Amino acid sequence: MDRTIKRRDALKLGAVGVTGLVVPGGLGLNSLRRKERPGVVPAAFTVPLQIPRAARPVMRTLTTDYYHLTIQEAQAEILPGVRTKVLSYDGQFPGPTIRAVKGRRVVVRQTNKLTGEAVVHLHGGHVSPANDGHPANGIVPGGYRDYEYPNDQPAATLWYHDHVHHMESENVFRGLSGTYLISDPAELRLGLPNGAYDVPIILRDIRFDDAGQIVYEMGDFKYRNTVLVNGSPQPYFKVAARKYRLRLVNAANMRFFNLSLSTGADLTVVASDGGLLPAPQPVKSIALSPAERADVVVDFSGYAPGTQVVLTNAFGTDEASRSILRFDVGEPVRDRSRVPATLRRRMNLGEPDQTRTVSFGFNPQNQEWLLDGKTFDMNRVDAKIKRGDTEIWQIQNLGVSPPVPHNMHLHGTHFEVLDRDGQPVAPHETGPKDTVFVASGSTVRIKVRWDTYLGRYLYHCHLIDHSSMGMMAQAEIVA
Repeated sequence: MDRTIKRRDALKLGAVGVTGLVVPGGLGLNSLRRKERPGVVPAAFTVPLQIPRAARPVMRTLTTDYYHLTIQEAQAEILPGVRTKVLSYDGQFPGPTIRAVKGRRVVVRQTNKLTGEAVVHLHGGHVSPANDGHPANGIVPGGYRDYEYPNDQPAATLWYHDHVHHMESENVFRGLSGTYLISDPAELRLGLPNGAYDVPIILRDIRFDDAGQIVYEMGDFKYRNTVLVNGSPQPYFKVAARKYRLRLVNAANMRFFNLSLSTGADLTVVASDGGLLPAPQPVKSIALSPAERADVVVDFSGYAPGTQVVLTNAFGTDEASRSILRFDVGEPVRDRSRVPATLRRRMNLGEPDQTRTVSFGFNPQNQEWLLDGKTFDMNRVDAKIKRGDTEIWQIQNLGVSPPVPHNMHLHGTHFEVLDRDGQPVAPHETGPKDTVFVASGSTVRIKVRWDTYLGRYLYHCHLIDHSSMGMMAQAEIVA
């Protein structure tokens, strides 16, 4: 497989998909839809939900857990009875889950057995620039890199994925992502559901040809018409009649999800990208743009055994992409878990030292996605930021016609979302965030501070096809 693509070709391909996005109309956008190709349509709710296996350390010391993962091609059974070629970590699709503990270091040796470079970014990790997965630090074919993660941050649902520039979109689409879960004794003492009742739910979409093989074209959202949950289309999940913590991860390249339960029951949001909210937020639905996460508690104890509850996606374009996961409720079991009224202290980033404006744009003449009027250059610093300074970022989506949404992901830190067009943000956005949705023509204000490491970090749109096409910039944190 040819793992290279010229930048001009990427830009041309990316322009194809501008009007193919399904975006959150409930947040001020219309759903832009085109008729989709039928492709391979599997039967609904015939396979069980797969729980990604936990990676096992190859060695443990008093301070550190060591892991070895291999980046490689593999075969995965995504569609029943069909072997599909994927890119993988350790042959798994999605990749294995790494479970870390706050304050305990993790070192992951990533060995690259692909024919092109690979880079691994721990999305949401507070790590040094050398360990952040910058595209300048590629792992050559046959080589390896040791990534060091201090886990000196609150418990949170993070994920890791490829970040080779111009190739990150295709590499992630073909399978290079997995979850990284940080736990914390203080969080465990809250009594939230844990163990077997704490489950990652990794959402994404995919496109198959008639033989069940992955088809990738830059920006072709309108043909990515199969939604996967933990790597399977429309699985079912046998649950006990008790509370579960579901860690929702939008791992799609460009698809938005608006999730709710078919019964109309609440989803109780307890955490966002960077960890716990100050207080639980009961909602009827939750919208996630690509790369956003939300941990929700769902209580199945009120349902009779045999009840079927469906996790639905209001942004789906057909029944298969609207009804994405079925919960089959079983017998009650003892449940000591709870959702306390207070979860953590609210973020306190102090008074702002300065305000900066960052804008998403598009050049129709060159068919280029732009960040502050420029495409990405890894040799250029776009913002110099003093370590420890608190900044207000006004993130503007200048808009195109038809309207196209974006979101902003900042590496190496978390931020507080202040408002969207001067209005309060959604309940799940009240906790620490690393990715925020910005509708066409809208402005979102965030408060952010990098207070640990010096060096360069990326910030970019995480509709990852857009970042592959250059909608990315670079901040340098200075003393």
